[in-house]
Amino acid sequence: MINLINENIAGPAANSELTNPVILASDSVKLLTERLGDEYAAHYFYNSAANWCAGAGYLKAAAFFTAEAAAELEHAQKLQKYMVDWNVLPVIPKVDTHHDFGTLPGIIDGAYKIEYALFQKYVQNSQALFSSDLATFDFLKKFRKIQTESVAEYSDLLNALQLIDIDKRLDLLHFEEMYLA
Repeated sequence: MINLINENIAGPAANSELTNPVILASDSVKLLTERLGDEYAAHYFYNSAANWCAGAGYLKAAAFFTAEAAAELEHAQKLQKYMVDWNVLPVIPKVDTHHDFGTLPGIIDGAYKIEYALFQKYVQNSQALFSSDLATFDFLKKFRKIQTESVAEYSDLLNALQLIDIDKRLDLLHFEEMYLA
């Protein structure tokens, strides 16, 4: 009995008998690669925003955007791991790494636009994959949830900015203390 089990564990005798693992469909790889680029672009946007905020004296906002940059990098890493798990070597697209900022409200407005656009892309990708790749559709569920939460968060920040005079530094410092701490 033990010999029989050991023979079954050993598997096929020759490599030619090994099963080739399934590779993620090229349409799925294309969509995931595009989102990978978007996640890295968001990472660099938030990293630049954190640097600008630190230089402008918005230290709480700098910490907030540093955390946002880390989250975006984590999202990119999850996308890459998923592709590798499906036997695809991810290609990281080139993205813009330089951003110029003028105001804290401008950064928040830009962040909202990035998050909403990414939300729309994940929804569109999910719709496209529903009939062709349910595993990737299911994988993207967590990204749709993350983007929904991010859109709501930045929407709340934009709404809060409507309550203050964004041209007054004291109002912005109060806003930072209340919403970005």
